[in-house]
Amino acid sequence: MREFLMVLLTAAVVTYLATPLVRRLAFAVGAITAVRARDVHTVPIPRLGGVAMLVGFAAAVLLGGRLPYLGQLFDTSPQLYGVLLAAVIVTALGALDDVRELDWLTKLAGQVIAGGVMALFGVKLLSLPIGGVTYLPEPVMVTLTILVVVVSTNAVNFIDGLDGLAAGVVLISSSAFFGWSYLVSSNFDPPDVFSLATFISAALMGCCLGFLPHNFHPARLFMGDAGALLLGLLLAAATISMTGSVDPSSSLASASAATAIFLPLLIPVAIMALPFLDILLAVFRRTRAGQLPWKPDRGHLHHQMLDIGHSHRRAVVLLYLWSGLIAAGTVSFAYLPAWASVVGILFLLALAIVLTRRPENARPSAASTT
Repeated sequence: MREFLMVLLTAAVVTYLATPLVRRLAFAVGAITAVRARDVHTVPIPRLGGVAMLVGFAAAVLLGGRLPYLGQLFDTSPQLYGVLLAAVIVTALGALDDVRELDWLTKLAGQVIAGGVMALFGVKLLSLPIGGVTYLPEPVMVTLTILVVVVSTNAVNFIDGLDGLAAGVVLISSSAFFGWSYLVSSNFDPPDVFSLATFISAALMGCCLGFLPHNFHPARLFMGDAGALLLGLLLAAATISMTGSVDPSSSLASASAATAIFLPLLIPVAIMALPFLDILLAVFRRTRAGQLPWKPDRGHLHHQMLDIGHSHRRAVVLLYLWSGLIAAGTVSFAYLPAWASVVGILFLLALAIVLTRRPENARPSAASTT
């Protein structure tokens, strides 16, 4: 655990220190988020925050290669370098979009290329925990790998709508996934907690922690597409590298055999449930209105929180609560008896419903995300 803490802190400190420099860069290259009709910020704010997080992740990778145990990940496989290369690709793609608007097809092509690069370096779905362990032809698995990358990157991009929202939700998601992957890895034969998924999750937590002080309301810098695509890709990489490593026929920790069968399927979905829900609702809403699914609007979950009457910060914290409820609640089945998990989930659900239904008067804010 000490090495994971070192990776997390390295990513956090480097990201925190790099963010003010990237903010200056954003002003220099004109990466400024103007105020638009669908936005909730009231003054132009610089973006490109994803570049700082990429620097933090790269620093964590460089450190990891020099640690006694995590360094073994680099000795046995080039997978982490593949993830880093894919991260550079999507961050560069997002940065270009932050400076000058790219069309949707170009962004989609870049996401596909990044997913393909990861698969080329071995970070790909090898099996699916369906009906035991299901193996499909390699072209199908590579296609599914790329699809996971595309969906994950766009899901984070969709939810990046309030100061600190995307970074906080991804922090919660990566924390839950770290706990899950650490537990699963400790049940390997032989036990080995130093897995690719745990490393990526720890580094991702650090990147979000280092960026949030600059991004929480009122934000001084937005992560932009560079950040949203990067966080989505890293979440996808952790999920992909872990999926197929679990034997659904055996129970984990105190989980019952029944829950252990479903957890390998539920965990990857649960950690990103809020962004996934937002993107599904957006596609349905826009299609029903006769619009293109990727056409921006003002109907996202965070917009609805503001419309209810919550202030900017309260809306973000409530969405944190909903995200944590789903992600941590699902992971808890791997650690706790089923009855204890259900009781905890019902308590948090009641709390989330009550707080959501009791808004406070929204106050005018000087800055917020798009």
